[in-house]
Amino acid sequence: MTESNESKTLEAKCYCGSVHYTIDVPVSKLPLLTHLCHCSLCRYGSGAPCIFHAPLPDGVKPKFVEPSSRSNMTSYAIGKKIGTWNFCSTCGCHIASTGPPENEFWTVASSTFVNASDFFDVRKHIFSNSTKDGGIAEVLTHTGGKEFIDWNPSDGSSEANIVESHVEVGKDGEERLRVECECKGISFTIPRPSQEIKEDKFYSQFVSHRDDTKWLATFDACDDCRLHNGTNVVGWMFVPLSICEPRIEDDLLIGSAKTFKSSDNVVRSFCGTCGATVFFSHACRRPSKNHHVVDLATGIIRAPEGVMAEKWLTWRARLAWADSGKRFDSEFTEALQEGMNKWVLKREGLVEDYNIG
Repeated sequence: MTESNESKTLEAKCYCGSVHYTIDVPVSKLPLLTHLCHCSLCRYGSGAPCIFHAPLPDGVKPKFVEPSSRSNMTSYAIGKKIGTWNFCSTCGCHIASTGPPENEFWTVASSTFVNASDFFDVRKHIFSNSTKDGGIAEVLTHTGGKEFIDWNPSDGSSEANIVESHVEVGKDGEERLRVECECKGISFTIPRPSQEIKEDKFYSQFVSHRDDTKWLATFDACDDCRLHNGTNVVGWMFVPLSICEPRIEDDLLIGSAKTFKSSDNVVRSFCGTCGATVFFSHACRRPSKNHHVVDLATGIIRAPEGVMAEKWLTWRARLAWADSGKRFDSEFTEALQEGMNKWVLKREGLVEDYNIG
């Protein structure tokens, strides 16, 4: 049998459209195997629970659609001459990782492609041990009736080293949770819910009803977040902005942060150096001058016990904006929802449905 020379043109675009490109992929290479990378670089550099990456076949390179160009991306160097991590300079969407200039290859964020589920086969976890607790790899074990491959480097290899986080305490001697992106340009801590927070009519809605020493969290599958992160799913925890240490003002600007107004009522922030998503702020969560709750990306929290931060967070089983996720990739979203139901049931003994805020 001879191999066909036929190719298929695939289109990718970030939320704001500043990065817009196509790739011509030989039909014989489709669908492209896509892995979910759980390593610390991918989590801390994206703010997501993992990154969705598909290596392009040899010779396949992006063709930017004018007025978009490669210069509309910010590049962050990975290690020593390993390559770069690239994201939209305007909206922060992760676009791709590239190899070194002398042997450049592209590993693209599959979640930014139009009709991605037709051309990308999402069925492999890598570096899941890096999460310490399994993270989303424990939740997502299959999709479309196929089991996920779960690859980790062999014990003892340099790639198997895990970035450890440690317990921190504030000036009051109470425990703090570190939040820090890959380049460390954004770094702050948050405390546990105080009595004042728990007694506040608005703020108390974001404190766990199962354990009032914890905050609430959920996974989100909406299109807007997908195209701001470059991932099918993002995790959010919900905290009053005023409790962050050092203090962060309502403009969300701390350290190397940049902001992007994605709609009349929404402002998002990300690291301008490494691209990590940090905050989502909606006008409905600013009911007064003294009240401002933000969604904080869970991919950059540094809980010593693991990426799900179970000593700090109560996770809701129900995905936010699941219908949006199903329109983009029904098999993936349904498998993630099924997995979250099982994950929560195992820990809580029941699956409750509730709104947050």
